[in-house]
Amino acid sequence: MKLDDAYANGAYIDGADEYPPRWAAAAAAFRTELGARAQVDVSYGASEREAYDFFQPEGVSRGTLIFVHGGYWKAFDKSAWSHLAAGALARGWAVAMPSYVLCPQARIGEITSQIAAAVSHIANRTFGPIALAGHSAGGHLVARMMDPLVLPGDVRGRIKTVVPISPVADLLPLLQTSMNADLRLDEAEAIAESPVNMTPPHGVAVTVWVGADERPAFLEQAEALARAWGARQVVDAGKHHFDVIDALADPEHELTNILVSG
Repeated sequence: MKLDDAYANGAYIDGADEYPPRWAAAAAAFRTELGARAQVDVSYGASEREAYDFFQPEGVSRGTLIFVHGGYWKAFDKSAWSHLAAGALARGWAVAMPSYVLCPQARIGEITSQIAAAVSHIANRTFGPIALAGHSAGGHLVARMMDPLVLPGDVRGRIKTVVPISPVADLLPLLQTSMNADLRLDEAEAIAESPVNMTPPHGVAVTVWVGADERPAFLEQAEALARAWGARQVVDAGKHHFDVIDALADPEHELTNILVSG
C-alpha cells in the first residue's frame, strides 16, 4: 500500500535479519547470569502473554524502570530484551518488561489497556519512582500511559519520567499500510490511540528519543510528538531503528541517565 515503504525498517538496515536472534541470545544469557534476581513470567492478566519479567538490582532498588517492547504491536515478546535492563540495574533500579497480546488477536486500544494493567501490577509490588521507556510500538504504549484516564491516579503519580524511543505517535498513516490487515485500525481508533492528540502530560519529564539514521517517517513521528507535548527531543547520531535501544544496556549512557536520575 501507499505507505508500506515509509514504515519498512528492516529493508533499510544492513543485516536486519541478524538482529532478532542476536537479541534473543543476549537476553537469554543475561537472565541466566542474573540467576535468582530474574523473576520470569509474572502474570498480570488472564492470558499467557499478559505477563512480565522482573529483574532485581543488588540491594534495595531506587526505583523501577518499565520497558515496553516494539514490533508494530504484532511481533516479539518480553524475552528478547532482558539484556537491555543492564544499564538501569547497575544504577540500582529494578526493571520490569511486559509482554502483551499481539494484533490481530487484540486491537491496539486493548493492548493499551493491557500495558496499563501491567504498569499497575508492577507499581503495586514496588516502591519509589517509576520510569517508562518503550521502543517503536512500545514507545506509543508508554506515551499512552500519560492519558489521565488510562492509569489509576496513585500509579500515575509515581511516574516521574517517560522516554518514548522511536515512537509511533500518530497512527493515522498506518491506515495506508498493509500491516493494517493485522492492526485492524479504523480512523476513530487511530485518532483516539495517537499520543499526538493527547493533552500534554504535566508533572512528568518526557524525552522523545530517536535515531538519526531512522526512516524519515520515524523522524517525523518523533518530532511530531515532541512538538505536540512540548517535550525534549534527542536525535541519536549514527543510530537506526534496530540499534537505537542498545544504549539502555549502558549504565553511563545519556539515555539510561535520563531514565534513572532525579
